[in-house]
Amino acid sequence: MASSNFMKRWVRPEVYPLLLPMVTVVGLVSMQLIRNITTNPEVRVTKENRAAGILENFEEGEKYAEHGFRKFIRGRRPEIMPSLNNFFTDPKF
Repeated sequence: MASSNFMKRWVRPEVYPLLLPMVTVVGLVSMQLIRNITTNPEVRVTKENRAAGILENFEEGEKYAEHGFRKFIRGRRPEIMPSLNNFFTDPKF
C-alpha cells in the first residue's frame, strides 16, 4: 500500500525524460570520483601515503594527466561535426 502511494506521488510520466540525463550525470560524476580516488597522485587515501607528505613524482603525475582519451584527441581537429562543417565551408558542394 505504501509503495503504490509513493509511485503515484513521485514517479509520474512527466519525470521520465529527466531520468536519462540525471542517470548519465550521476554516472559521469561517479566515474570521475572513482578515477580521482584510485589514480590521482595527489589524492592519498591510506594513512601511510598521507604521512609521506609532498612527493616529487613527476612521472606518475604525467601518466595521470596524459590519459588515453587525451592521447586519442590530441591529433584531431577541434570539430564536433566535421562533415557538416565541410558542407557549409567547402565551395565544392
